[in-house]
Amino acid sequence: MAMLQQRRQNVRLPPEVNRVLYIRNLPYKITAEEMYDIFGKYGAIRQIRVGNTPETKGTAFVVYEDIFDAKNACDHLSGFNVCNRYLVVLYYQANKAFKRVDVDKKREELDKVKTKFGLNDEKK
Repeated sequence: MAMLQQRRQNVRLPPEVNRVLYIRNLPYKITAEEMYDIFGKYGAIRQIRVGNTPETKGTAFVVYEDIFDAKNACDHLSGFNVCNRYLVVLYYQANKAFKRVDVDKKREELDKVKTKFGLNDEKK
């Protein structure tokens, strides 16, 4: 066990690796218990969040206790077949997750400015 801990301390992981995994292409009917069965094989899980709104169906977040368990799960479960669907397992990156929201906000602000100054998108 001490050898494993020493080996883990010497490993340098890429910067995008973290304890939170973002899973896409899940079957809509999958339950949290089934998620624990699939992802629990790779280490202790702190939390699983399965999407339940129309926009988030088929996605989930899995938070591991240890970053090495998350890396192991990501490496082994990317492309794993569940109910004839191949899982897409990614590391959660907050800056990319909120990028789409920021683009939508900027577009709304731009539309407000355009209407304020009487500009339209039609070319003359």
